[in-house]
Amino acid sequence: MANITDVTTGSLPSLLTEELPVLIDFWAPWCGPCRMLSPIVDELADEMAASLKVAKCNVDENQEIAMQYGVMSIPTLVILKGGEEAGRIVGAMPKAKLVAELQKYL
Repeated sequence: MANITDVTTGSLPSLLTEELPVLIDFWAPWCGPCRMLSPIVDELADEMAASLKVAKCNVDENQEIAMQYGVMSIPTLVILKGGEEAGRIVGAMPKAKLVAELQKYL
């Protein structure tokens, strides 16, 4: 299992200084599409560990962070480069399509 960071107000500052691009998965336990996407994100955390840092943010427990990033629906994946938002993917999708989307930011 890859090292996936739980995003909280305490861990967010270190994610903003990561050298690698950071993928933040905004999710909630009650969200069906989030539960579909979660194992895919877990696999990508393993497979892309050399080129991508993966983190997950439970929007129920971290509403202020979700608001900070303007997350209006979940699942939302936000890609950060150099601490700034470089891209955003909203909704669940097959792994191959998600990988193709992420390649734009690596």
